[in-house]
Amino acid sequence: MYLQLTVGGLLLGCIYGLVAMGLSLIYGVMGIVNFAHGAFVMVAMYASFWLNKFLGLDPVLSSPLVALLMFAFGVIVYHGIIGKVLEGPFLARLLVTFGLSIFLINGAQFLWSPDYRMVENPVFRGIKMLGPVFIEVPKLMASIGSLIVAGLIYWFVRKTKTGLAIQAISLDRMAASLMGIDIERLNGYAFGLGCACAGAAGGFLAEFYYIFPDVGTMFGLVALVAVALGGFGSTEGALIGAILIGIIETVGGFMIGSEFKYALVFLAYLVIVIVRPRGLLGWGAD
Repeated sequence: MYLQLTVGGLLLGCIYGLVAMGLSLIYGVMGIVNFAHGAFVMVAMYASFWLNKFLGLDPVLSSPLVALLMFAFGVIVYHGIIGKVLEGPFLARLLVTFGLSIFLINGAQFLWSPDYRMVENPVFRGIKMLGPVFIEVPKLMASIGSLIVAGLIYWFVRKTKTGLAIQAISLDRMAASLMGIDIERLNGYAFGLGCACAGAAGGFLAEFYYIFPDVGTMFGLVALVAVALGGFGSTEGALIGAILIGIIETVGGFMIGSEFKYALVFLAYLVIVIVRPRGLLGWGAD
């Protein structure tokens, strides 16, 4: 039983991890806690739903397109909104993302109603047995897809010229500017990449999860805890933290009741940050 729960938590944690990586990337580069990140996941889920409804595209298979659309959306949001308050007080940046989240959630409710929707006839469905463990195919494909996207983001940030420039900005903005790096342009790219992570995750989630205006709120909160757990500024730590949360959520939910599973997640977070305030892999951690 516990093996089954652990596998389920691992699959869920991989999807959480992709959301958390995008959130961590945005914070690491700009120092912004993006409270609109969950709303971006929701927008991506609706985009996947409508692509399926009108074009017949399966959410998992259309996730690269959704990620690309969300990247463009993120760049526009940065240059139109976020970039305007980036040099302002921390509270101003916080409230802007919070307000953006409220706007997107209420906009979705106005456009598409509060009704719950679900993709009909997804390509990936059913259950597969792997020894004593049964695995839901949609969650398996979503988890594999999430790990692939996470790997691509990691490669881009660590191995490409643009990615290394983004890292340089996150480490020392002034020095990066003096070296001729276009901070404003790369900030837009970084915010776009964070939104693309939310977009891909939303596409994967739309394969098996109900879609409604407030669906992204809990995903955003869990991602925030995962980032804090793994260490702000560490994309690898965000992924590890998210996987831990997925396992804690499923195993703990079984042990003490599903209604208390998120309380257990936040309790685990409090314990870890008391012992290690910068998280598991936060920059500057011992």
